[in-house]
Amino acid sequence: MKAVRYFSLLAGIGLLAGCVGADVQRLNSISISSGDPFNDQLAVEYRDLANFEASEMGDWRDADLFARKGIAAAEGQPVLPEELGSWMLPADKVDELAAARGRLIVALDGNARASFPIDAAIAQAKFDCWIEQQEENHQPDHIAACRDEFYAALAQIEAIPAPEGPAVYFVFFDFDSSVITSAGQQIVDTVVADWAFEGEPTIDVVGYTDTSGPAAYNQALSERRAASVRAALEAMGVPGGEIFTSGDGENNLLVQTPDGVREPSNWRAEIRFQ
Repeated sequence: MKAVRYFSLLAGIGLLAGCVGADVQRLNSISISSGDPFNDQLAVEYRDLANFEASEMGDWRDADLFARKGIAAAEGQPVLPEELGSWMLPADKVDELAAARGRLIVALDGNARASFPIDAAIAQAKFDCWIEQQEENHQPDHIAACRDEFYAALAQIEAIPAPEGPAVYFVFFDFDSSVITSAGQQIVDTVVADWAFEGEPTIDVVGYTDTSGPAAYNQALSERRAASVRAALEAMGVPGGEIFTSGDGENNLLVQTPDGVREPSNWRAEIRFQ
């Protein structure tokens, strides 16, 4: 568990001695009936996850973390998947988790919550299960189970018909970076294959950032991200004259946040065929 989470939880323990597990108890005692199918199922999923962490793993801190998310969902509050920056993850697992979270956010912010509330809630809870188990990184069976169940649920919610219009491809970046990750390169590879299949249309690339940092800096960073995608496409054989790039800075956020908020799903470039 990352130090910042330990600190906040231990601080709470110091103030409320003996109250570890209180959030799990509360979630187990409340009625889950927010009236929203997605939030209700999400509360159920987090309740199951919290109880598993408490009773099977003896991890009361993470149990209470998931219980608090379950309580918020049961109360009808918006609850997002865990952010990678809140966890101490093995370096070789970050790319896959970042790409997975990005895909999940795209699906959730489409119509998955409304159209497939059960599968959408399962996907979110299993992602959080995966990231928690991956940080601990000593129970491969549990990691694999959470990961596999996440991808199974994600496949269901990504099967929702896309809105009319050109397909969009998302390349996600690390914080304050314009370097394409291995997961991002896989997206570029897919784009190039689809570009050839579609008859080599022109390609539009737009870079974006989150709202942390000055707007002028974010504008420049978004342009660098688009330029990195352009360079990767050219390296794969796409003529430079067929690629148009721009940056939109902290505008058109994929996940809406207040100003000054780090949000990994907004560290991206979007690619479309014209």
